Amino acid sequence: MQDTYQTLILPDVQLMLQEGDIAGLAAFCNVVHPAAVAEILDELQDDQIWPILDQAELPVRVEIFEYMSLRRQIGLVEQLDTAKMSELFEWMSADDRVDLLSRMPPDRREDVLRLIARAERNDIRKLLSYDEDSAGAIMTTEYASLPANISVREALDQLRLQAPNSETIYYVYIISEDRRLEGFISLRELILARPDARLASIMQRDVIRFKVSEQREVVAQEMGRYNFIAVPIVDADDRLVGIVTHDDAMDVVQEEATEDAYLQSAVAPLDDTYEDTPLLTILWKRGIWLLFLSIVALMNARVIDHYRSSTSETPPLFQHETGLATLILLFLPLVMASGGNAGSQSATLFIRMFALQPTDSKGGADGLIDRRLILREFVIGMALGVTLASLDFMVAWVFFGLSIAEAAAIATTVVVVVILGTSAGTLLPLGLRRAGMDPAIMSNPLIAAMIDILAVVIFYEIAGQYLS
Repeated sequence: MQDTYQTLILPDVQLMLQEGDIAGLAAFCNVVHPAAVAEILDELQDDQIWPILDQAELPVRVEIFEYMSLRRQIGLVEQLDTAKMSELFEWMSADDRVDLLSRMPPDRREDVLRLIARAERNDIRKLLSYDEDSAGAIMTTEYASLPANISVREALDQLRLQAPNSETIYYVYIISEDRRLEGFISLRELILARPDARLASIMQRDVIRFKVSEQREVVAQEMGRYNFIAVPIVDADDRLVGIVTHDDAMDVVQEEATEDAYLQSAVAPLDDTYEDTPLLTILWKRGIWLLFLSIVALMNARVIDHYRSSTSETPPLFQHETGLATLILLFLPLVMASGGNAGSQSATLFIRMFALQPTDSKGGADGLIDRRLILREFVIGMALGVTLASLDFMVAWVFFGLSIAEAAAIATTVVVVVILGTSAGTLLPLGLRRAGMDPAIMSNPLIAAMIDILAVVIFYEIAGQYLS
């Protein structure tokens, strides 16, 4: 379905934009699902998006905007005048609004907050104050609440008034005058109850609740355990301050799974998607771990050198071409680890990207996105390879006392193997995806094993040329 959107609808949208077809753009925004509209608009430049969104009804416009990535949202907000920005933030849901504001520069954030009503402004400041990994950071303050001493008939009347401003009304929370949480009742139970029954007599008093400081991952796990649509969040005095809904819990689970996958492959977690993350940020988050792993591999070389030097008799392996054989013995683990780790990083980034974006939602049907990603990974592989090679050259030359030719052989091999590793980690998952297969087949151990074989051959050939 997403491929159809990209290949069929996007050209029509661009044509309507060029021709100024206001009616067609309005129909596109108001008829197509907001998530699909956001994916299509993501292909356009920032200055092309607002002329399209302006044709949508305000609630639909905001919903489409909320489906866009935070990185794109920040760029779009910068183009708005004061009136439109105030209108946008007024209609955004509380949690999405806070997410966007938290990513904006502090001075710009303050400018935006001045446009919001005082009551909501104070609410936003409070939400922004919570730790980003806490339940308070992902909760919304738009929930339905009722007192315990009213009838079901009165409760339904009040819910009709609260519903437009509530994220969900399936769970209705019963609170006291000082907003302490006393119980809850589902909308289904309200509908089935006698109209004259009091909420105090039918509500459930045993409420599973979480403190505002609770870890958000714990909240998401418990929601999944009990299959809750929403859970209440309370402060230290047991006063209801917000709720966490199932969609936000799913986002947390997805983010945590992505973070774990990155960390397992020695990649520092990314704040945005791989495609939206700047090149220098990717290099830093990958390079810092590869440098650390290279230092560990160099320590391994030192351990091997220690035991080799303490051997009284020369092993049969070193009876001929001792210089080359010794070089291979000491530094082959380093070379193999460099290529394997770099390839595993690339494979993890791409496989996770495909898992979060099951089909080509960014024009991948014509191959342009593939070529761009391949070129980007080649540049990354070259930069990482040169960085690691520089470290390995200096350590081999200074600390191991190798000749410049021997150190250069190690460095050159590392550059080549790292480039091959990142290329393999990119091309193999992409190729499988193109073939309609699961890219996860190219798991990290498999790619690492393939790179290990290439590393042995390449190291022997390059070292042989340098030492001949």
